[in-house]
Amino acid sequence: MSRENNSHAGDNAFAEALRDAVLARGVTLAWLNKRLRENGNAVSMATLSYWRSGARRPEGAQSMAAIADIETLLHLDSGALESLVGPSQRVGPVGPPAFPLHEGVLEDAVTEVFRALGAPQFDLARDVSTHSVTEVGADGDVVSRTTRTLLQSMSGLLTHVPYVDITPGISTPAPTFRAVGGGRITARHSHASGEVHGFSLELDQPVDSAQMTMIEWALDVPPGYPSVRETGHGVARQARDIVLWTRFHPDALPDWIEEVEETPDGIVTTPLTIDSGSSVLQVRRRFGPGMLVLRWGYGERD
Repeated sequence: MSRENNSHAGDNAFAEALRDAVLARGVTLAWLNKRLRENGNAVSMATLSYWRSGARRPEGAQSMAAIADIETLLHLDSGALESLVGPSQRVGPVGPPAFPLHEGVLEDAVTEVFRALGAPQFDLARDVSTHSVTEVGADGDVVSRTTRTLLQSMSGLLTHVPYVDITPGISTPAPTFRAVGGGRITARHSHASGEVHGFSLELDQPVDSAQMTMIEWALDVPPGYPSVRETGHGVARQARDIVLWTRFHPDALPDWIEEVEETPDGIVTTPLTIDSGSSVLQVRRRFGPGMLVLRWGYGERD
């Protein structure tokens, strides 16, 4: 089970245009600050300085109204500055992060792996949208899983993203992690228990606050791997959607299947069946923090 275009060019374009316009008009920020207050668009000197330096950019309706006023005060065409502001850097409310499982021992193991990979327990990324496909072989065990995620930076420039694969109660050798697209794997680490294995993905396109990028990675089970008959995906923050598609070999359809949803509110287990075909689709909207799991087996349920 797996456990989330650089914007600097746009920021610099806005800051440079503002600096050039102030110089061309022959005024100071103090003059601009005073005129804005007189027009009912009060913006602090500190904020104007941040905008001019590129340290921050305008956010929200009030700031955009001030930008329109600044364009008039600096004798610019309408939209000359506003068009350079770029998309919002605000992430918006997604709730606090939390470890997706209730097992404290596993949380300690995951924390250790994240630290070994140079990442905090709750990294700076959010899985906005995840689609994961698990292939199950003729022996009923997981063969591979491919995960594609729309990733968002929560704070500052995001260059690396850690992920872990968790097999609670089952000690395994490290699976084979592969970067399919959007980055390259630069580090790997396994916990001594064999229940947590992780990697760090260096993004092809680093993203700044609230910006997004797409990544795709795969897990392959090597020969001699212990029997694993469950799959899933966990998120430490609320995700917009999670889609899990588990595809069984047609000669090894399970005798029983159950879905396990683990959130801070508790654990809910739901029996599932395959009515037709040979796959199970799980879909969640606005899910997390938590873990969505699929388990299956053959013969009587233990």
